[in-house]
Amino acid sequence: MARDLYEVLGVARGASDDEIKKAYRKLARKYHPDQNPDDPKAEDRFKEVSHAYDVLSDPDKRKQYDMGPQMFGQGGPAGGAGGFDPSGFDFGDLFGMFGGGRGEGRAGKASSRRGADVEVNVTLSFDQAMAGASVPVTYDVEEACRDCKGSGGKPGSKSSLCQECRGRGVVGRNLGGFEVMSQPCSACGGAGTIVDDPCDGCRGAGTRLVRRTEQVTVPAGVRTGTKVRRKGRGQAGGRGAQAGDLIVTTHVTPSRVFTRNGDDLEIELPVTFAEATLGAKVEVPVLGGKVAVTVPAGSTSGKALRVRGKGAPKLKSGGHGDLIARIRIAVPDRLTDEQREALQRFAELDGANPREGLFR
Repeated sequence: MARDLYEVLGVARGASDDEIKKAYRKLARKYHPDQNPDDPKAEDRFKEVSHAYDVLSDPDKRKQYDMGPQMFGQGGPAGGAGGFDPSGFDFGDLFGMFGGGRGEGRAGKASSRRGADVEVNVTLSFDQAMAGASVPVTYDVEEACRDCKGSGGKPGSKSSLCQECRGRGVVGRNLGGFEVMSQPCSACGGAGTIVDDPCDGCRGAGTRLVRRTEQVTVPAGVRTGTKVRRKGRGQAGGRGAQAGDLIVTTHVTPSRVFTRNGDDLEIELPVTFAEATLGAKVEVPVLGGKVAVTVPAGSTSGKALRVRGKGAPKLKSGGHGDLIARIRIAVPDRLTDEQREALQRFAELDGANPREGLFR
């Protein structure tokens, strides 16, 4: 059996029209398919809520329902056409409350839509990423028409109410039954009004396509995938509304010397057998220079030496990560006779067998 329609909206049977409308708005915002693209149950719930509002918001239908709920099946009263009729509800009011950037007005008044963001990619060298850089970015974008300042009309021209959406900027599209979707009005582009005397330069669009080059400052410490945003440098908004943003995504080429691990930089440090055995002070490269590190006596391959504050710049917290130098004992591939004799003498004096533990 179908659920009680008052129960569906969560209101009492004696609820006022305002209470019913308020309850519907709250539930429609919560379960609307646009807000829950991956939840089929939310779509079913939205249909149920829409049907309940369709009945209870209409005085005649509500009276019939109160007299006998069994007269109302899925899709409306018995013998009726069924389906939620969007023409009687202000979708500009409902969907404008979902949040900014959708370009749908509220309280029945359409607003021009914010422009879309523009995303571009930029490739940086490892050194540029570590030090920060100013790089040129070229892209195509719709910007406000200079002739009409984005209004779409000639100077002094007026606008009239769009008859397609009745000034809301959005229209409800019935997808069958009582499934309703909201979308910007195609007649006015979501503005709610139509220019009576269009601008000659942009033919009423309010925008023109241009190729723009921006000098974008990339902060020190970026990595592949970091996004740098420039406010208001994206697509122009409809009818002079706020422009979108330019979003620059960085791609960093690998370093020949360093490997990045979070905010730390790692480097392979070759040392001789003598340096690893006896200990030594050696130089290692760091960003913008070099520093001396101490190799402890008896060091083995893979041992990590940490140099504090010599890693990559930290984007959010400031400061730098660490440099980690991992020792690799370099074995010569050629020996002089004198070197060979010296090593043979050392082996005789050492007498140790490093593999002895393998057979215990």
